[in-house]
Amino acid sequence: MIDIHSTDTQRCERIRANPKFLQLVNTRSRLAWSLSAAVLGTYYLFMGVVAFAPQWLHAPLAEHRMLTLGMPIGAAIIIFSWLLTGWYVYRANTRFDALGAAILEESK
Repeated sequence: MIDIHSTDTQRCERIRANPKFLQLVNTRSRLAWSLSAAVLGTYYLFMGVVAFAPQWLHAPLAEHRMLTLGMPIGAAIIIFSWLLTGWYVYRANTRFDALGAAILEESK
């Protein structure tokens, strides 16, 4: 009789011992933290301008117009966040998934 838990444990140990697994974890973590810092930095910078220099954001885009500079900047921050999310998904689906599949194949 084959002990399924024992073979799963052994496979997990082989995966953890694989240098590619460490590379995958480090690369994915570094990218995730970098993108998180970029998004949070952008939001906090915007909030800092809102709190300490709101007159910059109250400036109209064109004379006699209701739209102020703050609206397109806020929209750009949201779009920037979406683009970074899309970039992470692209990287995860291309590089990270391929590396993960290679690690799983080597652990058999």
